[in-house]
Amino acid sequence: MRNSLLLLTCAAVAWAGAAGAAESTATTPKKAAAAKTAAEAKAPVKGPRIAVEPAEHDFGKALQNKTLTKEFSVKNYGTEDLVISNVATTCGCTVAQLSTKTLKPGASTPLVVNLETRANSGPLERTITIESNDSVKKLLDVKVKVDVAPEKPAAAAQ
Repeated sequence: MRNSLLLLTCAAVAWAGAAGAAESTATTPKKAAAAKTAAEAKAPVKGPRIAVEPAEHDFGKALQNKTLTKEFSVKNYGTEDLVISNVATTCGCTVAQLSTKTLKPGASTPLVVNLETRANSGPLERTITIESNDSVKKLLDVKVKVDVAPEKPAAAAQ
């Protein structure tokens, strides 16, 4: 009886070990796929690829007749030169300027955006569209927002 109990215990331990090994083998391909995806994400993408950081900016509250400025970073995370052919804004109250229009792989350049609140009042959103030779994102939009508060009238002179 004692030998049977010992044999049964050994069999149970061996079975549990085999099941654990099978389970770790089953998760290994998933882990390998996740590692491969992470490695691909870090690898440079073929061709020119554009990215802007941040993708949008909220100035919060501002008064009328103010000029607000935000500097964005345009980056080429591809393997070929990125050529920016055009930068357009949705309104004359917004100006966007690039330091350079050709970026080598891994390079970045500032995009300086000036937004004039003028006589506007309330929420205001403007879009800057960057056109490039990125085959995936030929047009990339950057947004700026502000909530414009009317200027308080000057106190009447007495």
